[in-house]
Amino acid sequence: MLKPRIERLVFVSVTPSPYQRDVFNALSARGRLGLRVYYQERTPPDSPWPETPLAEWEAILPGFTVNWRGGRSHCNHGLPDPRPGEFWIVNGSMSDVTTQLLMRRLGTTTPWAFWGELPSKPTSPLRRRLQAWQYAPLSSARHIAAVGRRAADAYRALAPGVPVSNRPYACDLTAFAPTAPVRTAATDDPVFLFCGQMIARKGIDLLLLAFEQTLRHQPKARLLLVGREADLPSLLGDVPAATRQRIRYAGFQAPEALPAWFAKADVFVLPSRHDGWGVVVNQALGAGLPCILSDAVGASELVTENVEGHLVPAGDSTALARAMIALAASPETRARQSAAALARSRALSPEVAAEFWETVATA
Repeated sequence: MLKPRIERLVFVSVTPSPYQRDVFNALSARGRLGLRVYYQERTPPDSPWPETPLAEWEAILPGFTVNWRGGRSHCNHGLPDPRPGEFWIVNGSMSDVTTQLLMRRLGTTTPWAFWGELPSKPTSPLRRRLQAWQYAPLSSARHIAAVGRRAADAYRALAPGVPVSNRPYACDLTAFAPTAPVRTAATDDPVFLFCGQMIARKGIDLLLLAFEQTLRHQPKARLLLVGREADLPSLLGDVPAATRQRIRYAGFQAPEALPAWFAKADVFVLPSRHDGWGVVVNQALGAGLPCILSDAVGASELVTENVEGHLVPAGDSTALARAMIALAASPETRARQSAAALARSRALSPEVAAEFWETVATA
């Protein structure tokens, strides 16, 4: 029996993230397959992204959300019935009613794939049973696109026999590419950049401690903070005045403004205690910035130790300070790692991701 020819990709995702939309735009521009994208909501309550007009192939599903134990579950309706010639990609939380119903609806009758980040690790027998039920429909998927190496390993265990690919997030990095040599020529005033929410999970408290230690060795170093203020005011209260004078807080910046701020930096730092991925790492590499990351950042797999930057144990401010001091003291190392970062970023383009989805659907 001949396999039906795939003519259109149908994505069901949570919200119009600018990073996923870069891939969708690339698919639309390639024009090899039709495209339809459905979102479960227009804007989540904590969205850092301003609303932008939707393309003709995008739509918001009607529905509502239920808040439960600190999480949110989407309950949507209005999805059309799958048609012959379509390949569906499900990108939603396993706690969503919409995601659960959709996976079971697609089953084995419609070709589909799942696209997701690292699953949580159950902490009790009850949670393990719940996770087993939530992830059971993956056995019917044609493919699983896991965001990161650890996620890929987890999905192989949860859905044995289903092909799994490690597919890091891809976003348009052209605006981040340096138009002039990055600031690695500076010898004694390196700028360290942090971009994200100023919260403990992101390790901002560790960064402030490490930066204070860095200044003892490199007193002209500077720290640039970009993102939501959150806990920053209280954390800065414990920082010595001399250290605060070397810190600039730029506030939250819209996605289109970020390239200009990345261009002001020499080194990117993300010391998260946990981060499912961290698209800011893609952006830092695209800007040609050496990266200092904790090993709890999903995107840390994009950085090889002492090639594109340095990896440090999560929660270890002393190790973080050592890495910052080393890069602050060596413009030559920063220049070498900057070139490696740019080279690494070329594999993270939306066009590469678009080609991947076309291949998965039509194989």
